[in-house]
Amino acid sequence: MATLAKGLRQLRCPKQLANPRWHRPTWKQSAPLCIRTLNTTAGVDDAVNSNAVVESARIPYRGVTHARTMPATPSYFSREPQFNDLYIRISSLLTRFHHLPTVIPSEAPQVPWTKLEEMRAQMGEPIKASHYAKVLQVAKRLNLIEPSLRPAEVRIALQEFARDINPFLNKPSPITIDRFGRAVGVGKRKASTARAFVVEGAGEVLINGKPLNEAFGRVHDRESAVWALTATERLDKYNVWVLVEGGGTTGQAEAITLAVAKALIAHEPALKPALRRAGCITRDARTVERKKHGHVKARKMPAWVKR
Repeated sequence: MATLAKGLRQLRCPKQLANPRWHRPTWKQSAPLCIRTLNTTAGVDDAVNSNAVVESARIPYRGVTHARTMPATPSYFSREPQFNDLYIRISSLLTRFHHLPTVIPSEAPQVPWTKLEEMRAQMGEPIKASHYAKVLQVAKRLNLIEPSLRPAEVRIALQEFARDINPFLNKPSPITIDRFGRAVGVGKRKASTARAFVVEGAGEVLINGKPLNEAFGRVHDRESAVWALTATERLDKYNVWVLVEGGGTTGQAEAITLAVAKALIAHEPALKPALRRAGCITRDARTVERKKHGHVKARKMPAWVKR
C-alpha cells in the first residue's frame, strides 16, 4: 500500500506532469558591442593630464614584501639618544676642522662649560660622567681653534656646552663688619665646615662654646686653629667664637684656620700678604678618596690567589 501511494503521489499535482524536470535552454540576447575609437590627434596637454592621473592613482610600495619604519636618527634605540646625537655632531666637526691652526689653552676664549647635572636636566637623560667627559674633551679641543678662523658651525656647536652666565662677574661678596664689630668668615677642610666670628678683644677663643684646650686634645690641632692669629701676631687683640661641625679634629682645626683668616682680613686688609705666606688663605681641596666596590679601601684590593 505504501508503494502504491507513493506511485500515485504525482497524480495529485497536475502541474508537475505538465512541467518536465529538465530545463529548457535559455537563450539570452548578448549585450550590444561597444566600438572604441582611438584619437591620434590628442594634444600634449591630454597626455600630461593622463600621466598625472596615473601617477596620482599609483599604489605606494607596490612590490615591497618587507617594510618597516626607519628611525630618524641612528641613536633612536640607545639609552641616551639626544646626547649621542650631540656627540656624533661634535665629533664630525672635529674630523672636518682638525687641520685648522690652534692656539695654546691660555690664549683660547674662556667658556663657562656646562656641568654634568645641568646637562642631565637640560636633556632629561641619565648621562654617564665618563661619556660627558669624552664629549667635553672634544668640545675643548674645538675651542682651541684660532678664533679668527673658527667656522660658524663650530661656534654654534660650542654654544650648547656654555652656561648662560658671565664668569667674570661671578665674584665673591666681600666680608663686612656688622654693627657689633664682628666679621664672619667661613672655612672648609675635608668634611669639616667652620664659621668664625672675629671681634676685637683680649684674645679669648671658644670652639662650639668650649675653650680651645677642651675642644682639641692635641697641641698640633690647637696651634692650627689659631695659626692665622699667631702668624700675624694678633693673638691678644681679637676674640674668636667658632661654630664647627663635620669631620675629625684635624679637619676641623684647619677649617677654623681658613675661617679666622678670612674674618681677620675684613678687619685688617693689609694682613692678606702675610696670611698668604703663612698658608692660611688657600683652600686645601684634598679629601679622602672614596672606597670602591670590590676593593678593601680606596685602592687596596683583596689578595688574589690563583689556586
